[in-house]
Amino acid sequence: MREIVLDTETTGFDPDTGDRIVEIGAVELMNHLPTGRTFHVYINPERPMPQEAFEVHGLGDDFLRDKPRFAEVAADFVAFVGEDARLVIHNAQFDMKFLNWELRTAGYPVMPYSRAVDTLEIARGQFPGAQNSLDALCRRFRVDNSNRTLHGALLDSELLAEVYLALRGGRQPVLVLEGSGTGTARGNGAAAPGAAPRGPRPRPLAPRLTAEESEAHAAFVAKLGEKAVWLRYSTGENR
Repeated sequence: MREIVLDTETTGFDPDTGDRIVEIGAVELMNHLPTGRTFHVYINPERPMPQEAFEVHGLGDDFLRDKPRFAEVAADFVAFVGEDARLVIHNAQFDMKFLNWELRTAGYPVMPYSRAVDTLEIARGQFPGAQNSLDALCRRFRVDNSNRTLHGALLDSELLAEVYLALRGGRQPVLVLEGSGTGTARGNGAAAPGAAPRGPRPRPLAPRLTAEESEAHAAFVAKLGEKAVWLRYSTGENR
């Protein structure tokens, strides 16, 4: 099964008010594994880059001025995503709205929303009430996003591909119990980063069996015969 993990960066929030795509990044998955094929392009939005968008993406007018317009890269983009591959997108409604506006304007068929797999919706279903931004999901699944100082479409697609695998069960999420004052508990049994390794108890716990219970258990095991599993482990033998 072929899937395309995809992200866009834009000048704003709504193409109907003049905002445009400035970057597209996509990663190809085959049977949920990256193939190494990617698609990445910067796009001249044919409008000034707002200051707030520049601060988020780090893409200014000077950088984008000589980049191709969407119509010039549309054929390559359509060829990469294909006709049948599912589109894995975080907050898919936002990206699909921009992509379909650009495709329609360039004279290409739009992509039906049914092709989209929205990882934001999946995350909200699995972690209701929690933060489910891409950064929050990277922290939850211990995906290294230390290079994500600015939003970039290709890097975000690569991170989202790992998060998508985790949401599908390919990784085990970390159970974090914070604020208790007793450290951090992790669902996989691993110690928290930086925690001291656990050693044996300095003083063994006192037995909780009574003498009568120990005698009754010994009598029961004796009736099982010399090949009883209980004898193997109580004597340390491996018969």
